[in-house]
Parts: sequence; structure tokens; C-alpha cells
Amino acid sequence: MSDICKNWSTWLKKTRFSYMSDVQVQQTLNWLMNIKNIVLDMAELKENQKIADFGCGSGLLAFGVLERFQDRVELIFSDKFQDCLDECQNILKNSEIKSNVKFLKSDICDIKLEDNYLDRALTRSVLVHVLDKQSAFCELYRVLKPEGLYCSFEPIISQNTRYYELLIPDEASDYFDFKKAEMEFMSDPNDPLVNFSAESLDLNMQAAGFSDVKVNVQAVVSKYSPTVETIENWFITPPAPNQKTMKERFMEYFDEKKVNNYIEEVKLTLSKREIRVSSDTALIKARK
Repeated sequence: MSDICKNWSTWLKKTRFSYMSDVQVQQTLNWLMNIKNIVLDMAELKENQKIADFGCGSGLLAFGVLERFQDRVELIFSDKFQDCLDECQNILKNSEIKSNVKFLKSDICDIKLEDNYLDRALTRSVLVHVLDKQSAFCELYRVLKPEGLYCSFEPIISQNTRYYELLIPDEASDYFDFKKAEMEFMSDPNDPLVNFSAESLDLNMQAAGFSDVKVNVQAVVSKYSPTVETIENWFITPPAPNQKTMKERFMEYFDEKKVNNYIEEVKLTLSKREIRVSSDTALIKARK
């Protein structure tokens, strides 16, 4: 397992952007700010509500709530990782918000809150790291009040552009071997990153009891000319602290020499042209 990042707060601040150019990082941050506002608008937030940001990470949604309402709501930062809660607490120390904020260390599949407690539950890029998504939705449903809303955005990684789609067969010595491997491990039902689709999320929420379920998918398309260094980082940057890198995933199928050769061929080919990459994101809204 890669040791490129030690914990979630480090991955959120640094590692997840390590394969991007400065321009791409800024574009991603701008996109995150925009999508944050879309989610908060969907949530129909009001003063005096009880709101929780589950899997808060660096607190994108929670701090967005505070920007709008300061201490006129009861806000819970919740995460299963203490380093993320510590990071958010440190940021909050420099703000003027001193009341109506709580920190809850809790797994989204076992939320440490009583039934019917919240008016709004929010998540962003959390379910993509949860193996048992049905349990998560059942817990979110349990802690919401009747008529409470769950709002979120989730990357649908199972539908993202694949490496083999950026190449043609004669550009890699073992193209079909690597295509088969990538197709297999990127549809693994035991991998939380890829074991779901927009349709399965919809069904999970309905099974949990939610009504008025809406899962709207947006395709984010980017065109750019990757460098050799960028492509190297594609293969060695983990998608999360507890996940294998792409190189490590391929090495479960082939020896390191063969994998290294494939990476070098991808570098040689793609660093010479502009590529088009599509990433799907689901905007989610459901009512208890």
C-alpha cells in the first residue's frame, strides 16, 4: 500500500491534487465552490435548523453553512477520522463562530445520534468511500426528522474515462491485457469507489424509505495536454488513504516490469497530445 499520504486531512489538502497542474487545481477548487453552493441551495436551509455534514473531511459543506447562517443554526461536523475533525476545529478557531457548533466522531453507517434528530443531512464525496451504501442510507434516514432532507454530491467513478479509452491498441504492447484488467478492477463489487451507479443510489435511498428521490448526473469534461510528470502521478497517487494506487492495482495482475513498461508507454503517447477526460458527478436530494 502506498505511503504517499498518511491520513485523510493530508489527502484532502494535498495528495488528491498531486497529479494535477496548477491550472487544473484551480479549476477543481472553483468547481468545488460552485457545487458546494448548489448542494446548499438544494437543502433549503433555514435558521434554527439542526444540520449535519457527515464525512465532513475539510468541512467544505459545513463551513458553507456557517458562511450563510453563522450561529443561527445548530451545526454538526461529523467524521469517522479524528484528524479531519481536528483540522476543522483548527479552522473554526480563527472564526467568530463560537456557539451552536458540535463535533461528532462517528461512522456514517453507525451515526451516534438519536432518531429523528436532524432537519438536514449533508454529504460530499463520502458514499464513494463506503462499501455498504445501503446501511449508510438507512442511518441517514433514521436520524432525519420527518420531512427532513438529505442532500449530497458524489463522484460516479464507475463511469469515468478509463486509461484504455485514451489509447488505441497499437500504442501499448499489452493493450488488451491492461484493458481487461482495468475493466475488471474498476467494476469490483467489493471496491466502494466503483461498486455503485446513479441508478443503484436511487434504489438504495428508496429501500431506506426516502421519498422524492432525485439523482441528477452531471458530466464534467476537461481537455488538457498532460505532462510526463502528470501521467506518472496518475499511477502513483492513491484515490484515498486506504486505497491502492492504479499501479498497485495493475500489479495484482502483472509483474512490476510489465506494469512499468505500460506506464512508460502511456507517458510517451499521451504526453504528446491533448486528451479529453469525462468525470460524472451525481447531485442527490431525497426527503424522509
